[in-house]
Amino acid sequence: MAEFVMPSLGADMDEGILQEWLVTPGDQVAKGDPIAVVETAKSAIEVECFETGTVGRLLVEPGTTVPVGAPLALIEPTAATSRPKKRAKADAAAERTKARTADRAASRPAATGRKPESGPMSAPASTDGRHAEAGPLIRHLAEQRGINWQTLEGSGPGGRITRTDIDRAVGSAARPPRVRATPLARRLADELAVDLGTVTGTGQRGAVRAADVRKAAKDHAPPPSPATGAAPATSHTTISTTSARQAIADLMTRANREIPHYYLATTVDMTAAMDWLHDHNRRCPLAERLLPAALLLKAAALAAREVPDLNGFWSEGRFTPGEGVHLGVAVSLRGGGLIAPALHAADTLELGQLMAKLRDLVSRARGGRLRGAEVSTATLTVTSLGDQGVETVFGVIHPPQVALVGFGRVVERPCAVGGMIGVRPQVTATLSADHRATDGITGARYLTAVDRLLQHPEEL
Repeated sequence: MAEFVMPSLGADMDEGILQEWLVTPGDQVAKGDPIAVVETAKSAIEVECFETGTVGRLLVEPGTTVPVGAPLALIEPTAATSRPKKRAKADAAAERTKARTADRAASRPAATGRKPESGPMSAPASTDGRHAEAGPLIRHLAEQRGINWQTLEGSGPGGRITRTDIDRAVGSAARPPRVRATPLARRLADELAVDLGTVTGTGQRGAVRAADVRKAAKDHAPPPSPATGAAPATSHTTISTTSARQAIADLMTRANREIPHYYLATTVDMTAAMDWLHDHNRRCPLAERLLPAALLLKAAALAAREVPDLNGFWSEGRFTPGEGVHLGVAVSLRGGGLIAPALHAADTLELGQLMAKLRDLVSRARGGRLRGAEVSTATLTVTSLGDQGVETVFGVIHPPQVALVGFGRVVERPCAVGGMIGVRPQVTATLSADHRATDGITGARYLTAVDRLLQHPEEL
């Protein structure tokens, strides 16, 4: 069987919390399907499968902190090998996960409040013909607790049933079925004291979404009392926000310490771009209208294709160009923090496609529904604070990338055009770049390309 391991979802990630499984043993999955939700210091992210096949065993319980690279599950490829070989790989993977999680837990301070489980989660009875074994005491204990021990898969030597297996089976029988829900919906349900089992989900395959939880809370909320003040923020929210802030602080400190930044800026005349944009939006339905951000992102992506030395990664003392232009878009999260998911192949997207993908990406980033590939593949990051009134922004490079592009607000400024003073819409474009990978002349070529592209918006 192929191992599904904890992926690295960023240069600053060395472990993650398996928040929930989106599949069960026996489910058919295809490469790219989301099968688990992993919580990092910044966000909860849907992680995709790396293989096409059948889910074999789930090796880790939800809530477990797991190091990057540790096996989480086993996926049986479509062309499967023999059963004995799969059993040996399953046992070895389970032992490796147990050992690596235990080692990480031993090195972590006890105050973290998170501890890994002692072994893989219970699975259905074995179907490979191996007979389960249990001693007289275990059989008696199973009979007392109403558990059919012959249906269990033992975690002891030689597959023997242990007391832990009986306890786990009792706990599983007592637990109600896990409701399918998004990470944000679960957090909101905890904060608003909503029982997810009573909420009707409107998401994919009946999944409960945040909007469903808010509606349920509103429908069952008691009348407000004048004497009741606003409820204090929950400790969970405080912990999550603090964790995200600490992760950003650590990464930016590392970036400033290790990357020799240089900074460039230029002022771009947006007259042609804004005229074209206004004309386009007048002729389009409301849902298909564009924002200036779409033009700026497309120009940034096309310029990166023209100047590939800024589109890639600095790793092991050398520059590696990116495979395609995948723009990381900086998104502020409602609960605090920042994340920069990727718009894949942004240089090949039509403006309408780019605008739709941007809206979807921002919505899912703030709803905790990003995919793993969207947070680990950006080749160049773009940040903009124009909607907050900021005219100029110089960002810090996100390692291992080698550049970050910034755009401010489009503002009308007096300027000289053809020997005459006039007022024109302008935007300040900035570049923060890694001096190990490029020099100022390369950065200047990039900003010049951005300026030239924005003068011909009909060609974007």
